[in-house]
Amino acid sequence: MSPGNPEPPVDTRWLGKSVLVTGACGTVGRELLRQVVRLGPRRIVGLDNNETELFFLGEEYAANPGVHLFLCDVRDRDGLTAKMAGADIVLHTAALKHVLQCERSPRDALQTNVVGTQNVIDAAHACRVSRVVFTSSDKAVNPTNVMGTSKLMCERLITAANAHRRAGDPIFASTRFGNVLGSRGSVVPLFARQIAAGGPVTLTDPAMTRFIMTLQEAAALVVESVHAARGGEVFVMKMPAVGIEDLAHVMIRRLAPRRGMDPRAVELRTVGMKPGEKLYEELLSDEEVRRTVETRRFFIVLPAFKSLYEEIDYDYADIVAARVERAYNSSLVPLLDRGQLERFLEQVPLEEMN
Repeated sequence: MSPGNPEPPVDTRWLGKSVLVTGACGTVGRELLRQVVRLGPRRIVGLDNNETELFFLGEEYAANPGVHLFLCDVRDRDGLTAKMAGADIVLHTAALKHVLQCERSPRDALQTNVVGTQNVIDAAHACRVSRVVFTSSDKAVNPTNVMGTSKLMCERLITAANAHRRAGDPIFASTRFGNVLGSRGSVVPLFARQIAAGGPVTLTDPAMTRFIMTLQEAAALVVESVHAARGGEVFVMKMPAVGIEDLAHVMIRRLAPRRGMDPRAVELRTVGMKPGEKLYEELLSDEEVRRTVETRRFFIVLPAFKSLYEEIDYDYADIVAARVERAYNSSLVPLLDRGQLERFLEQVPLEEMN
């Protein structure tokens, strides 16, 4: 490992375990696979329905006999159950995530996101899995589109599955992300491509704000929540917020000179907000605030309805507030200034994104 990426401390809870990752070829799925390999499980199974990407991912792990990659769609409950046999931990990232595509093909969004998540739940029960963590989205909070609505339904399915948990059944929980910088379809690769082409860099609205996190942080949130979960919660990582116009300016200043361009010559053009798009990003709704506890690194949304068959003690080691006072959205928190944002972006390989 390089000095900037030290080996993580050994977590013995992963040693000897069998871990299954759905959506292993996706941006978050790949990073999860990378981080989990370093934790020392006995076996890792990665599933995806993208044949080509699965082949290339297999090439990366060809020398690792503990990594097994299979072609499988979460819509196929029987196939999913067969691949999940023997798993201890399931990390569910497979989903249709592009807002416009889900809007154009709502039935596919339903089948992959909602039915696929229920298939994961059913397979986890059938295979007597220990823990299941679902990866959600900020768009699940007060959703304005099909994709966000499907993610909210998935969160509810995961929480309800835990509410019906009996002794020996899996513990189910969710994680909720903000913008993962550099993920497919995110604004950072788009800006990078536009800058490489000489502009213009398109802004939907100069006043727009967003939470941001690195890919490594997103995957680490999932990994940490696996054993922190008591059951039915939604884990929301605390993260910085930025103005989209500031992000564009910082990226132009960093990338334009590397293309032999004067940053001042790269035009910023406002094109207007897309249908269903929000001016700010929400990670906790007003309703959720009443049942959210705050720890050092997370807001943890507790289930609205009690578990039917067991009493769950939602007591976390590092609680700093037993109640959160207001919704968590990017219009209500201080924004990174451009200097702070530039330092944050040093963690992201912008030059590789065009």
